[in-house]
Amino acid sequence: MTPPENPIAGLPPMRESPPGGVRAPLVASGKVREIYELPGEKLLLVATDRISAFDVVLPQGIPGKGEVLSRLSAHWFERTRAVVPNAFVAVLEESNARRLGVDADAAFFGRSMVMRRAEPLPVECVVRGYLAGSGWSDYRRSGAVSGIELPRGLRHADRLFEPVFTPSTKAASGHDEAMTLDELRRAVGDRRAEVLRLRSLALYRYGAERAAERGILLADTKFEFGLIDGEPVVIDEVLTPDSSRFWPADRYRPGGEQESFDKQPVRDWLAASGWDRSPPAPDLPPDVVRATADRYRRAYDILTGPPPDRAAGTPR
Repeated sequence: MTPPENPIAGLPPMRESPPGGVRAPLVASGKVREIYELPGEKLLLVATDRISAFDVVLPQGIPGKGEVLSRLSAHWFERTRAVVPNAFVAVLEESNARRLGVDADAAFFGRSMVMRRAEPLPVECVVRGYLAGSGWSDYRRSGAVSGIELPRGLRHADRLFEPVFTPSTKAASGHDEAMTLDELRRAVGDRRAEVLRLRSLALYRYGAERAAERGILLADTKFEFGLIDGEPVVIDEVLTPDSSRFWPADRYRPGGEQESFDKQPVRDWLAASGWDRSPPAPDLPPDVVRATADRYRRAYDILTGPPPDRAAGTPR
């Protein structure tokens, strides 16, 4: 079977969002995303090529990053909607813009998603399969993550016996704060909290299994849900390098930091640069920009491509 043509191959240089490039009301503009209001209770989510680190937007963006995030999200949305409902309609293309009622410049094609409008829930639904990031920090301090007690003696990046659901607040500014399940229940109600937990775990397990088939470990990920007709649905990017920690399985070594398919080259360079993490951020060297762009594209290629052939005689 011939694999489908890769729409990410040969991406153009970094694209900015030209002012007035979308003839629609701008609803919100964040560090790396823009949201426009469309007719028919829909929104246009634009993933720019901008990149942030330590809560600061950097002077240089990452060419092709926005398109990777939108197309990879679409890949997962289309494959999981029968299990967990989502608000995804389509990736904006020149071929469908008129049908979708979007009047936008070509710079927005490929990196924008048309979504059904939803009422966002004020939480982030995090699932962890490995002990990393803030989860590792919480565990070192208390032996628990979001109130969930874990076995003693775990190392940094150890795989957990089973994935754990660790929700957090969704802060308008500053850092999100971890929530216990009881706190989530008080925020959204008992039944809705259980729906969010079960749907988040189902999405994580699906993504982890598909990634593992391709030699990638899904360490953790986060989902954002909103309500459409009272039903919780996924409303933002899903299982991307910006919302997840993807680790190459063949380089996995528990006990420390892992190589990842994300903006790790940017973080590493900034950490070594002497920058004090206050604006403005320093200019990124071209080799760091290229290395980061390569990681995003490689993640897309691996995750959306066919699984590698198994060795003869290996059980399926």
